[in-house]
Amino acid sequence: MLKDLYNRFFPIPQFLAMPSFGLDISDESIKYIELLRVKDGIKLGHYGEVRIPAGIIESGKIKDQRGVERILLSLKKKEGMKSVRVSLPEEQIYLFNLNLNKSGLESIREGIELSLEEYIPIPAQEVIFDYDILSEDNQNLKLQVGAISKNTIEEYLSVFKDAGIDALSFELEADPLARCVIKKEDSSTYMIVDYGKRRTGIFIVSKGVVLFTSTLDVGGATLTGLIEKDLNISNKEAEKKKLENGLRNDEPNKEIFLALLKGVSLLEGDIMKHLAYWNTHKNEEGKDRAQIEKIILCGGSANLISLADYLSAGLKIKVELANVWLNITDTNKNIPELSLEESLSFAPAIGLALGNFEYD
Repeated sequence: MLKDLYNRFFPIPQFLAMPSFGLDISDESIKYIELLRVKDGIKLGHYGEVRIPAGIIESGKIKDQRGVERILLSLKKKEGMKSVRVSLPEEQIYLFNLNLNKSGLESIREGIELSLEEYIPIPAQEVIFDYDILSEDNQNLKLQVGAISKNTIEEYLSVFKDAGIDALSFELEADPLARCVIKKEDSSTYMIVDYGKRRTGIFIVSKGVVLFTSTLDVGGATLTGLIEKDLNISNKEAEKKKLENGLRNDEPNKEIFLALLKGVSLLEGDIMKHLAYWNTHKNEEGKDRAQIEKIILCGGSANLISLADYLSAGLKIKVELANVWLNITDTNKNIPELSLEESLSFAPAIGLALGNFEYD
């Protein structure tokens, strides 16, 4: 995976390779998780969520560094947070496949640098990138490249430095998410749908590598707004009805179901579009792609009652709620303190924290 868009340029000294928190930063909140090694495996340490006031982070860009720093200082004091692994917003990442001819190729990184400006609208000297080798033969290398503006990395690094917290790694959000919800060593092809409050991430993972990412400006708040409008009730009451009734299509809930259906149908349509394109179009080499076997649903809004069943029926493919503890513990024997409903929104943070263990 594209594990780290930062450390290849600024490697972390060994003495800093300590247990750390996973921090999932969005425009609206910071979710954090600490995983601890214990005698019989891994256990949940500190966890929580801190709201971010409007205007401090917008579309993944830090607009108010002092505002972020204050939040981090509060977390450091409250939770003893000394080192962190951080997810980078998908909106700021450029992800693309690149074929390099081995003939005359002295360095993979140099070959990528010479090609960067064909794929991204930023000068090569202003970019930090990482890559995975997807396949190779005697003549060619097929790479997946992830790139981000140096300015964006430096802004994030600066707020952690000023708060006295060591940032051990920065990763694409999709990578820790896949690490969390897909069994280690599983080489199958899956679609992950991260259905959040304001946006939805769609990721396709095959052989442990994130091959495709897309972000939609729809989320659970869209559904709440539809209920609020159609039933002419307050946003707070609409949110309550959404959570209590979900997609139950019976007479007492008919109005709520019909309101929700408008938003869920949009989500279903976008998923269908990506699913159909992936399964029916050949890859860059003209070969058939591995078919998507199932859809894994996570994110705070994935808890909508009957959502997974509704999507599964409409998309004609298995859709299941993620098990975020898949690579951590057997939930039949050990029940984590964090509930299933809560855990779905913490998947990226959990995946980041897993970077402290055998995933490094």
